[in-house]
Amino acid sequence: MSDQTVTGTQTESNLPGLLGVIDTAIARIEAVMLAAGVLLMAANTVANVIGRFVLQSSIYFSEELNSILIVLITFAGISYAARHGRHIRMSAIFDTLPAPARRAAMVLIAVVTAIFMFGLCWYATGYVITLAGRGRLLPALQIPVWWMYVWVPVGFFMTGAQYSLTAVKNLTEKDIWLSTLVLEGYEEDNQV
Repeated sequence: MSDQTVTGTQTESNLPGLLGVIDTAIARIEAVMLAAGVLLMAANTVANVIGRFVLQSSIYFSEELNSILIVLITFAGISYAARHGRHIRMSAIFDTLPAPARRAAMVLIAVVTAIFMFGLCWYATGYVITLAGRGRLLPALQIPVWWMYVWVPVGFFMTGAQYSLTAVKNLTEKDIWLSTLVLEGYEEDNQV
């Protein structure tokens, strides 16, 4: 692999200054959200199965808790996917462009995607505020319904920030970057 291509679960940014601090903070938040969400969901599901088949009694809030965790994992996951350049790409035209045009296209794609993510964050925040104003509670857990959906604007915001940082990285580096961690190209191209 190329020295500049980073894989795995790196949380330290290779961006300079304040941008690196923001990128690192987002990476750590993603890691905690994803790890905690997956581990809690697994523990909850296993405990519910054991309760159901061994003790003949299910955990009454298990389904609601897993629903909350699915929302958390999904919206933390979109930011994680953006960080690792794992979103679906339509690259037939992009791949045929010369390097300067690919860089410009990547900046444009990252900026437009960031704008959409921040827009979705705005609308999701309004939705969560509306839900909070209604005062509804989840039936089993008896917690406000909006707690379940608060992860949606958080995920959209982190994804928008990630795409913004990708645009900046492409404006400041000589290479073309799919994300702040992943160089443009295919794995076979990056092998030594």
